Amino acid sequence: MRAYATIGNKNMQVYPIKLSQPMGATLAVLGVKGSLALAHGAVGCSSLTKIFFTRHFCDPIAIRTTAVSELAAIFDGGEGIVREAVQNFLPRVRPEVIGLFSTGLTSAKGDDLKRIANSINYPIVYAETPDFEGGLESGWAKMAAAFIEQVMKPGLNLRPDKVLLMPHVSLHPLEVEGVKDLLAEFGLEVHALPDISDSLDGHLGINQASLCQGGIAMDEIKQLGSAGLVISVGASMLPVAEAFLRKSPQALHINIPGLMGLQATDTFIGQLMRLTGREPGPRVKHWRRRHRDALIDSHFYIGRKRFILAGEPDRIVDMAAALAEAGGIITAIIASTPGKSLERSVAHRTLVGDLEDAEGMIDDCDVLISNYHGERIARRHGKIQVLRGFPILEQIGAQLKVDTLYDGGTHFLVEVANAIIAGHPH
Repeated sequence: MRAYATIGNKNMQVYPIKLSQPMGATLAVLGVKGSLALAHGAVGCSSLTKIFFTRHFCDPIAIRTTAVSELAAIFDGGEGIVREAVQNFLPRVRPEVIGLFSTGLTSAKGDDLKRIANSINYPIVYAETPDFEGGLESGWAKMAAAFIEQVMKPGLNLRPDKVLLMPHVSLHPLEVEGVKDLLAEFGLEVHALPDISDSLDGHLGINQASLCQGGIAMDEIKQLGSAGLVISVGASMLPVAEAFLRKSPQALHINIPGLMGLQATDTFIGQLMRLTGREPGPRVKHWRRRHRDALIDSHFYIGRKRFILAGEPDRIVDMAAALAEAGGIITAIIASTPGKSLERSVAHRTLVGDLEDAEGMIDDCDVLISNYHGERIARRHGKIQVLRGFPILEQIGAQLKVDTLYDGGTHFLVEVANAIIAGHPH
């Protein structure tokens, strides 16, 4: 286990990879059926997020804003403007739940979201997610924990065959679907929170820009306390699991650090086998054989190649381990925010920084794995780029990518190896 260091001598991010907590909270709300995300802040607080995710997912995003003005920021305690925002959209759309979250502006001025939500006669789940702390992972986790704390009933009559899956924010919709399908193969009834596997999976629903289409239903969230098993994926989801266990302390909790690569998937499936007493199905076993073969095939191209990975901590640490299994040399991991997952980094250097830091180490790199904004660096220095993270622009199907478990890990290794063979960014 290697220690990691944060950048201590930079006063600003030049090529930022860090995304805000309200963005993470927005995605979490979009994992609940019939929901509407409501950002409590200025107009730009939601418009940027809406454009950002609309371009990434190539689908309209259900988000509104309280549109705090200069006068409201000074004289209004928040209740009046939130109430007005709700009254403005209710005649046109009636969500099952409103996911209300703060921004830097309203957190700095001290608006009490709990008091505001309780004063409005409508189902509202709220979370404090200021822009000036945390990032995408923590915003997602805070909103997920809010649904547990404010909606779920205390655990009674636990069922050992009922499992609650808590995916981290960087798991693509089809990856969440794949994990749910795997758990179902072991005879488990699966619920995911948040669940973007059928809300942001590329389908186009009716009135999708107004309300979230798909996701876990509010009635399901209320009954999650009966889940006898909780599986959190990624270190960023540990606080959400802790919130669950405070209401249902008898449940069994398992944290899965990652789901990419042979070793991580073997560990996960091994735990499921011990818990259920079942063997994985023939399809899973065959994909394991394919993955082992892909490790051998891709090793001739990935082996000894130097990688820099930039993005969300849970994801890039998991991805780096998968590349190392194929013989890749992980020059650096550059995380958007600090995170406990960085403690298990396999990189020579692990830091919290931005894409300027990646460019500073680019001579010691053959392949850059980052979001779209790393493209200019890769092109400028003639390096190979593999696109991952938020946002992916000028490509479609980001939500359809599958990099996890045996099948996704196989496709990921093949994609990276082919990018190296082609010798130009993909």
